[in-house]
Amino acid sequence: MTSANKHKVILHKVILDVDTGVDDALAILYALADPDIELLGITTCFGNVDVDTATENTLAVLHLAGARVPVYRGSAAPLLREWEGPVPWIHGDNGIGGARRPAHGRSAEAMDAMSFIREAVRRHPGEVTLVPVARMTNLAKAFAFDPELPGLVRRVVMMGGAAACPGNVTPVAEANIWGDPEAAQMVFASGVPITMVGLDVTMQARLTQAHLDTLTDSVPYASLLREAVGFYMNAYQRAQQSQEAWCALHDPLAVAMVSDPTLCRTERRHVAVETEGRLTAGMTVVDWRPAAPAAANADVCVSLDSARFLARFCERLGMQA
Repeated sequence: MTSANKHKVILHKVILDVDTGVDDALAILYALADPDIELLGITTCFGNVDVDTATENTLAVLHLAGARVPVYRGSAAPLLREWEGPVPWIHGDNGIGGARRPAHGRSAEAMDAMSFIREAVRRHPGEVTLVPVARMTNLAKAFAFDPELPGLVRRVVMMGGAAACPGNVTPVAEANIWGDPEAAQMVFASGVPITMVGLDVTMQARLTQAHLDTLTDSVPYASLLREAVGFYMNAYQRAQQSQEAWCALHDPLAVAMVSDPTLCRTERRHVAVETEGRLTAGMTVVDWRPAAPAAANADVCVSLDSARFLARFCERLGMQA
């Protein structure tokens, strides 16, 4: 082993913020497999499931992967709204398609998610990338409590929004933004550098049954993935009225964009979140005008090199593209 390899520099210190359903589990496994990511910790939130189930699912996935990454329990409800509840028809009653969680004896850290985000960012100013693939409630709370924090964050790479495509909860709103639009607007207005990985590109990142069939038995999470992803694909088939079994890799794509932002083409635009509209709450309003009056605040993903991403995803999780 050369000296250069022995002392390889980790390029990206990451905090992954999850509401662990099926694609969050895949995102966790992808982050663990990315050699250019140092996962400082995982924070949990309500969304696909309640926050306690999200926390337990996260601990179980880490156990199966043999990873000792600390987990911090976060928000149980939106900033100002009532939580609408879990989505068992998409992620199963337990968030992972009904797959059995292994016994592990692990528990979340005593520190809460908001406090951990503040502590980690201040310990590594300018180095930490925050990757919320859930509602942005934890980030909004941290930014509100510590207004200097956005200026100390390297970047927020978020899974959420629909820039120029239909939403997946309402005609115009994507689930993570719709689930706490006030939190999302606070983050977009905070001045933190943002990459928005929305439905425009994540719906192009399609894992098929043919990919899943190649999953090797040598990975310790094979059984859980087969059951969880199989359930998720069935939900997609019904929702998309598709003949083929597939699912979108929403959350893993956001993680992949941290270490390789060339996977997506982006456009620098101003984004605001609608918080008051009766029909448009949670809409990510992207100003596409050439002379937009408001300054651009986000790099919006508009297209994806899906073949390159899928090849990398499958290789890292033990499948064949």
